[in-house]
Amino acid sequence: MKVTIYVEGGGDHENLRTSCRKGFRLFLEKAGFRGKMPAIMACGSRHEALSKFSLALLSADSNQFPILLVDSEGPVRAEHRESPWDHLGAIVGPDRLARPDGALNDQAYLMVQCMESWFLADRDSLGEFFGRQQFRAESLPHGDDVEAIARQRVIDGLVHATRTCKKGKYDKGKHSFEILAGLRADRVEAASVQVKRLFDELRARLGLRTEGPNR
Repeated sequence: MKVTIYVEGGGDHENLRTSCRKGFRLFLEKAGFRGKMPAIMACGSRHEALSKFSLALLSADSNQFPILLVDSEGPVRAEHRESPWDHLGAIVGPDRLARPDGALNDQAYLMVQCMESWFLADRDSLGEFFGRQQFRAESLPHGDDVEAIARQRVIDGLVHATRTCKKGKYDKGKHSFEILAGLRADRVEAASVQVKRLFDELRARLGLRTEGPNR
């Protein structure tokens, strides 16, 4: 089975898309997928990700399984956790995404509420990346459920926590995918319902164990 993940991220520049692919590849390797990796397509905008996913869906045979991975852009209601297409279709405004004909619920996954929410699950790695002496962890938003923390609070917290760091204040284009590559995947999976859902689907499709990432 060939699995391809169409990811929202990487902007319009090839060097940033390369960083996006590398970041996700290293993150997934830590989750136990080394040797049976899905392909990663960094698509830039969420609408471009949907467009490329839709084209892949039309041409996929029984041995190909395309997956869409985008930001949720807000909290996900309990009834939408297993039906992300309903969440994406209910968004009001330009971030709304319509479900393509034939797309399964198992082919859509959400970064809740954004990829940076995953960083809060591994604050130790954030400190290691930015430098423990300068990094102000107390400025990050608190809460056991990282998916319940508003997107803007996550971004603002990262900026405030890094304001005196030698690497500079948090910048998505400059820092995000390198941080992603260094995260401990088991911590992110334990903290995020949607990440666990994605990992479980990948393990099933790729013929790997389903009890959790390699540690």
